[in-house]
Amino acid sequence: MTVRNRILVLLAALAVLAGVATAAVLHASARADRRDRPQAGGPTVTSGSVTLTRAGRMVFRNMAWGPHRDELTTVPASDPSGPRTASGVTCLRFHAAAGTGVCLQAVHGPVSDRYRAVILDARLKATAHYDVPGIPSRARVSPSGHFAAWTAFVGGDSYAGTHFSTRTAVVDTRTGKLIPTLESFRIRKDGHAYRAADVNFWGVTFTADDRTFYATLATKGTTYLVRGDLKARTVTTVHTDVECPSLSPDGTRVAYKKRVPGLPKDAPWRLYVLDLRTMRETPLAETRSVDDQAVWKDTHTLVYALPGDYGADLYETSADGTGEPHRISSAAVSPAYVG
Repeated sequence: MTVRNRILVLLAALAVLAGVATAAVLHASARADRRDRPQAGGPTVTSGSVTLTRAGRMVFRNMAWGPHRDELTTVPASDPSGPRTASGVTCLRFHAAAGTGVCLQAVHGPVSDRYRAVILDARLKATAHYDVPGIPSRARVSPSGHFAAWTAFVGGDSYAGTHFSTRTAVVDTRTGKLIPTLESFRIRKDGHAYRAADVNFWGVTFTADDRTFYATLATKGTTYLVRGDLKARTVTTVHTDVECPSLSPDGTRVAYKKRVPGLPKDAPWRLYVLDLRTMRETPLAETRSVDDQAVWKDTHTLVYALPGDYGADLYETSADGTGEPHRISSAAVSPAYVG
């Protein structure tokens, strides 16, 4: 290569690097501009103290534009649309129980983002970090606070289609011992040992015994509710057509989203509740497609997110299928009832 050609190659490379740097700066500037611009007519959000042990509180990710966009904020559970207190801690997905939180975060780089799961104490101080190998999707903490789980997309970015892959991890928050993927667990399907290359897990929900959990298993185009055993490292199929399960506080029912034939491919779900003793399914009053892992506000009420003007709004509906769903908070997602 001649000296002239080498100089031309060097100049071209410098031009590409300059373009990448400029694009990164413009992207960061635009993101900062949106964050600094308060949402017109939106909720009041101010900085303050947020803990995971204050009784009668709801903690969630604030979606309102402004300086507190994406921060964990808190409101009284009795006034979910009231003024918000912001923590300064940002999360994409969040859940908490018994003074322990799990926060799935984006770590912004000059060109691309990476993701991590952060275990939080009652004052939202980080106690541990774990790499998340994809786009965060679901997060849960056990009732005791001793375990946390999260799911990420490692191929594809939506549950609506069939071509996606997930990775679900569980960690003991006391010891830091990590199970990087539930795919290492032995599977019993319909009473028999089962293995397949296309197995996916997502949407963990824990019982109160620090051993048992429920989750979704997908294989060969079918989804299953599975009951897992953290000590035996096994999962057993319980029911078909269950996604993103959420166990009721009394441990007797699972709320979940179910694919219903005839609905659009990009919005295929309806909310149901399954009685674990009788296996009776109850369709809930919410008729819109819910792509979320619902949260039990109490033994009678479910809270979940639907798309809104600023990303998502929170709604609630009765767990017995009666009544009408209604919005309880705008520009909010990933709620947890704490204290």
